[in-house]
Amino acid sequence: MRVYLAKELLEANQNNAGENRSLLRASGVLMVNLIGSPGSGKTALLEHTLKKLSGYRTAVIEGDLYTDEDARRLSSWCNQIVQINTEGSCHLEAGYIGHLLAQENLLSAELLFIENIGNLVCPAEFDLGEDIRVVLLSVTEGNDKPRKYPLAFKVADAAVVTKTDLLPYCDFNLNQLNEDLRKINENLALFTVSTKTGEGLGDWCKWLEKLLQRKRSA
Repeated sequence: MRVYLAKELLEANQNNAGENRSLLRASGVLMVNLIGSPGSGKTALLEHTLKKLSGYRTAVIEGDLYTDEDARRLSSWCNQIVQINTEGSCHLEAGYIGHLLAQENLLSAELLFIENIGNLVCPAEFDLGEDIRVVLLSVTEGNDKPRKYPLAFKVADAAVVTKTDLLPYCDFNLNQLNEDLRKINENLALFTVSTKTGEGLGDWCKWLEKLLQRKRSA
């Protein structure tokens, strides 16, 4: 019997992530990893992002414990969706993603989105080889998430505050959030969006487009 230490598992994952990153670089695909708690608005943000970026070739890897409900919801806006059901595992791993990159023709996309398992702990620890990691936080969750789960925000490239149309009804302070985030990650890009009103979605999508153009010209 062989006992695998957590360090060994993370090192193996990191090696797989490096291989994924090389494949993406060679193909010019921008891969975006979305993480956030259950109910933070990942699927809604992705749905509206796919609508706005319909002029690009897009693909989605949809991670869930069970069911394909979110994948079916997104299918109206993206023809290339691959479902992963972990059946209990709280995160995706780079090996899963590498297998799909090799088998599912995902490298033909320009923008590849991963909707990770709803969790702010485990997904933060596992690099998938993504170009950009984005953490979502809804105003209904309160201000304490960055302080309670700092790693998720420390390793992210951007934070998206969702459901801002509910700000008048929630005890949520954007100024306090910004202050907390800067203490954790001063380079974090911050977006405030509402999929109900459309607020902030334009800025978010323009940012993704700039990142894609930058990758193409690298």
